[in-house]
Amino acid sequence: MAKKENDDDDKRPIIIIKKIKKSGSAHHGGSWKVAYADFVTAMMAFFLLLWLLSVSTEEQKEAISSYFAPTDIRISENTSGSGGLMGGTTLAEEDAMSESTPDSPNEEAEWKKTDEELDKQDEKAFKSTQEELRQAFESVPELQELSKHLLIDMTPEGLRIQIVDQKGKPMFPLGSAVPLKKTVKLLSLIAGVISILPNKISIRGHTDSKKYGSFAAYTNWELSADRSNASRRVMLAAGFDTMKIENVQGKADREPLFPTNLNSPRNRRISIILLKQSIILGAKRAKSKLRNRKTGTTIAPPTPKKLEEGVIYFP
Repeated sequence: MAKKENDDDDKRPIIIIKKIKKSGSAHHGGSWKVAYADFVTAMMAFFLLLWLLSVSTEEQKEAISSYFAPTDIRISENTSGSGGLMGGTTLAEEDAMSESTPDSPNEEAEWKKTDEELDKQDEKAFKSTQEELRQAFESVPELQELSKHLLIDMTPEGLRIQIVDQKGKPMFPLGSAVPLKKTVKLLSLIAGVISILPNKISIRGHTDSKKYGSFAAYTNWELSADRSNASRRVMLAAGFDTMKIENVQGKADREPLFPTNLNSPRNRRISIILLKQSIILGAKRAKSKLRNRKTGTTIAPPTPKKLEEGVIYFP
């Protein structure tokens, strides 16, 4: 009987049950979330870049551009030591000092052309500025009297605007660096007229040759420097861009307006020089050349580009 049951078991069909384990959602995974997060991060970075470009000055953009510019550092053939990879090699001072690169003549010609164009622009702008200042003083009766304190002329550096003391009518109290109310009016007016120009300025304080006491710690050097700094603060309060101030100097009595009379009150003055753009650009080139000579680089500083309105330029 037992044998019959075993025969029946052998004839039965074998049933295999497969269990499929499902994980997560049936219609999608979570990879899209990672992709979306990357997209949002990229967009934030892009808009942050646009914002930084919109608030950066041209000088800052040039500095950033030169930072990322590739450099070609040459290594001298002079070796010392045991040789091998960089064994005893040094940065070539002789090669770095030489400027016999193929592009140097072209660069110098391009720089000269650029300087001539900038000087023409400045000449036109300076004439317009003189006319605007003249009209401003003529249109306001209370400023007509103050115009006697103003001297405007051209110098090799650029347009020079001087606020000069008159006999019995100083612009600063004697021995003080606190400007009088009329001085503040003059400086504020000048700042408003020249603020639209791209030129940087140099503010210089001058005194007469009258000395302080023999053992005085405060001299005409400090007084002239303090007065030029006080003038700078007035101009900044009037809305002048601090990035356009190239330097602030105290000249004491070293550059008198009337050399034949060193104690003349008209030697006490504040000079505001609108520097030519070519001078500022030339100074940048000189610094760049000096830096390149020290490091052995042969990359010339970039020439200024004419920017088109509405176009975003990346460094």
